[in-house]
Amino acid sequence: MGLRSRLAAQDEPAEAGHGDSRLVATYRAKLLEEIDLAEMAGMGTAERRERLERVLGHILSREGPVLSAQQRALLIRRVVDEALGLGILEPLLEDASITEIMVNGPDRIFVERAGRVEQLPLRFASEEQLMQTIERIVSAVNRRVDESNPMVDARLPSGERVNVIIPPLSLTGPSLTIRRFPRAYTLAELIGFGTLDQQIMLLLAALVRAKFNVIVSGGTGSGKTTLLNALSGLIPPGERIITVEDAAELQLQQNHVVRLESRPPNVEGKGEVTIRELVRNSLRMRPDRIIVGEVRGGETLDMLQAMSTGHDGSLATVHANSAEDGLMRLQTLASMSELQVPFEALRDQINSAVDVLVQLVRHPDGTRRIEEVALLASRGREPFRIATVARFDAQPMTPDGTVPGAFRHFPLPRAVAERLRLAGESLPAAFGVLPDDRRLITREAL
Repeated sequence: MGLRSRLAAQDEPAEAGHGDSRLVATYRAKLLEEIDLAEMAGMGTAERRERLERVLGHILSREGPVLSAQQRALLIRRVVDEALGLGILEPLLEDASITEIMVNGPDRIFVERAGRVEQLPLRFASEEQLMQTIERIVSAVNRRVDESNPMVDARLPSGERVNVIIPPLSLTGPSLTIRRFPRAYTLAELIGFGTLDQQIMLLLAALVRAKFNVIVSGGTGSGKTTLLNALSGLIPPGERIITVEDAAELQLQQNHVVRLESRPPNVEGKGEVTIRELVRNSLRMRPDRIIVGEVRGGETLDMLQAMSTGHDGSLATVHANSAEDGLMRLQTLASMSELQVPFEALRDQINSAVDVLVQLVRHPDGTRRIEEVALLASRGREPFRIATVARFDAQPMTPDGTVPGAFRHFPLPRAVAERLRLAGESLPAAFGVLPDDRRLITREAL
């Protein structure tokens, strides 16, 4: 869509403290009359924004109303945001403290900050204006949304994950969710957020470097991708890493990384490339390690087979609410393969492939913590048995709304300690080694 049509197509903007809507409409039209479209076509987005702001500033100086400096800046910002950006959503996208933007129809906009969700006093002028914003977003990724294709899940060029669902599937009007991903944090930085402590950091670093296969498990918004990014940063730079994701979110810093992203079908229902196809293809790319952003279907079986056939040190996440639930979910997801594999055989695959489970939890105060680090102690086709080596013991919420607690550490099995030693890794002092693995305390996950 050209600049002139984008300016002209906007409905009356929302009010909500961003200046009078009549002024915005009036000066949008005046701006349209004065800009040189041929000149603007050859500019980048930043240069276009600067030029529009300068032209609009001259218009306001020449014939504009009497405004304070703050009112003038808000009016310029609003008009240019409507022209080049996403209108009232543009300032939210620039706010680094916001991790998620949720639009539930034209008059209900929520954001997440520091793990807490709050409603903002903003609204779109109409459902039509919200739909225009949605169409601008999805068109940036060569997608379309309409009654025949009412759902879109995609990654924006700037990295955000966007999900759209519109009527008739959404009964409250068009719904838009934009999930922003923070920069890649290190494990040391996550200590500052309370996600883990120093001893757990040292243990996880040793496990990743020693090529233990790690599954990161957790509920929605518990920080799985953030932790996976941090763990992947510990992989030695000389190793070849293949990442497979539904929508690319990982931000690996190593040089030898190949990033694969699935592709949905086009409007004719063709051209889909699934996670499973990418996992299978990754095995032909001579990977040292494979990282799957989230296993959620039949690709789980391929991932488990890769982990148990020479691709040690691979990482993946799974959506589950406990370590036990994570194992059962892996088994269920692996059964979704077209191969009719008995559950007992799938259990054998998981027991031979998975070494470590890291369970994340999001507390009511918004903090995200490692709730448990567990080792898979079962073998062959026997029922799953897991042994906790680290745990966060949460206490009741305090009057100020925080969830206190402390991390606890437990001895590691001798076999695990020996594997770390042979890999040249030292065992953190807080854990120690069991003198006899028969003393290992495990629990079943049935």
